[in-house]
Amino acid sequence: MRVYIKTYGCTMNQADTDIIRGVVSKHFELAENIEDAEVVVVNTCGVIDHTERKIIKEIAELKRSGKRVVGAGCLARISRNKMVEMCDGVVSPDNILEIGKVISEIGKRKVVLTRKSAVDKASLSSMKKRLNENAIAIVSISEGCLGKCSYCATRIARGRLNSFSIESIVKEVENAVRSGYREIQLTSQDTGAYGMDKGHSLPELLERICKIDGEFRIRVGMMNPQHAVRILDDLINAFQSEKIYKFLHIPVQSGDDRVLGDMKRGHSVDDYRIVVEEFRRSFDDVVISTDIIVGFPTESEEAFLKSCELVKETKPDIVNITRFSARKGTPAFRMKDIPDWVKKERSRKLTEISREIGLKNNEKFVGRKMRVLVTKRGKNKTFLSRADSYRPVIVNSSQIGEFKVVRIGKATFNYLVGFEE
Repeated sequence: MRVYIKTYGCTMNQADTDIIRGVVSKHFELAENIEDAEVVVVNTCGVIDHTERKIIKEIAELKRSGKRVVGAGCLARISRNKMVEMCDGVVSPDNILEIGKVISEIGKRKVVLTRKSAVDKASLSSMKKRLNENAIAIVSISEGCLGKCSYCATRIARGRLNSFSIESIVKEVENAVRSGYREIQLTSQDTGAYGMDKGHSLPELLERICKIDGEFRIRVGMMNPQHAVRILDDLINAFQSEKIYKFLHIPVQSGDDRVLGDMKRGHSVDDYRIVVEEFRRSFDDVVISTDIIVGFPTESEEAFLKSCELVKETKPDIVNITRFSARKGTPAFRMKDIPDWVKKERSRKLTEISREIGLKNNEKFVGRKMRVLVTKRGKNKTFLSRADSYRPVIVNSSQIGEFKVVRIGKATFNYLVGFEE
């Protein structure tokens, strides 16, 4: 039986796909493309309603074309009934080790595995993308979170925090580095909460990983402000290692404390400010990435303008802007929604501000020399590389996985262009 895996969503989903690929390859043939597959595993994302509708539409099209479909990922719990109705089998994120069982029963019976299960995914065998595609290995360090965000459906899918063991994570990173991967992306719903359920901490984990022999870089994934500020001193000490990209993904979601309270985020605007200021004070170049939701039901025009002012004040390099999407099963679903045209206009305005800031931030590097790590192929025979701050640099005629020095000749709002001298 030939199986193809289609993945939507975040790096956690991509890490889950690596595990699915490893499990499936032991029992079935992996198809190179979706046309040659008899079974398609759709690893789904349920973060916003638009993405769910897109995935449901694709599943319907796959079924009409005669494919058997296994629904995996977050929608297996967020929209369980719909997935059970449409798919030939369903498996939730914490049951992917049993996906071989789900596939083997297709045509005999529909297997639905969505029970809660605390599994250490770092200890599971996985199959990364080939090194000729990129030099990036994604490593999950935990699943679930400690938050109670009123708008979030992901916590329905992923549950409460389950931190994986330090030994398992270190071993997976060692294997990845030994196999030739040079960028290790540590992922979870909230890296800053890592270990709080097991008596460990993210800085402790980072220090252990940095002791691994080899030349590689670590990208630390998203962490919420309330956890980052709690471990701030130890976190900055850990980030002193040259093996860690000076990159901080810290989602503030709103510049208004009242809206943050309605969102049940568990942090204040000042928590975000403190972490950003300390990282900027500690490192010559640090890339700050944040997330902002526009059009939350209780976001007034004044509250939105506070978000704009916060972006102008803290000057993040990356602002991921999401228009509020009501998700069934969350407290915010029952709130009165804001008109879509208002959300669209706010998104447009904040995007303009963010791009202006991104361009100014990047223009400072034109003419400078940078040491970069080439991580994957880009468009038009170019390659994507990363500076020590994780700042993206487009280069030519490179080899994936190599470190090289380039001079920056051009800047856009979201990347630099480097040339060899």
